[in-house]
Amino acid sequence: ARMTEQFFYDVVWGELDYLILDLPPGTGDIQLTLTQKLKMDGALIVTTPQDIALADVKKGVNMFQMPSIDVPVIGLIENMSYFTPKELPENKYYIFGNSGVKNLSEKMNIEFLAEIPLVQSVREAADAGRPAVLQDNTAISNTFMKLAAKIDDQIKKRNVNLPPTKKVDITHKKGCS
Repeated sequence: ARMTEQFFYDVVWGELDYLILDLPPGTGDIQLTLTQKLKMDGALIVTTPQDIALADVKKGVNMFQMPSIDVPVIGLIENMSYFTPKELPENKYYIFGNSGVKNLSEKMNIEFLAEIPLVQSVREAADAGRPAVLQDNTAISNTFMKLAAKIDDQIKKRNVNLPPTKKVDITHKKGCS
């Protein structure tokens, strides 16, 4: 929690369009601390399509949608959706399951934003300090560009249709030492 506070209050961010945080899965201390410290426009949930990962997604969505927290879930993103070998570009291998996040998004009435394939060049680019989105005119860079546009659209819709999110107030300290 202290590191999170330092990250928000001791860094000179300048003017930002968006600040997107990559957090560990679930409904842990970090997510709860953020809802208490910041007015979050929404949550994007990124997960793999396995049933065990989707169970965490359900918990996370339910936490954000609690009346006492009330952070809109902007959308769901399926990471490692499938693998396509470079030598067989027409083949898709669904290593972690097929359409798990898409199906869950329909059941939970949350926007499904993208399928991100498992692509070796993404890891290679990250290791080289070069975001994969900069791999101009590749399938993966186009996927990330479309995702960014969808996220932007969803946030704009959220801001038109919903009032600003408030920080979560702590009203009691039950269970705290």
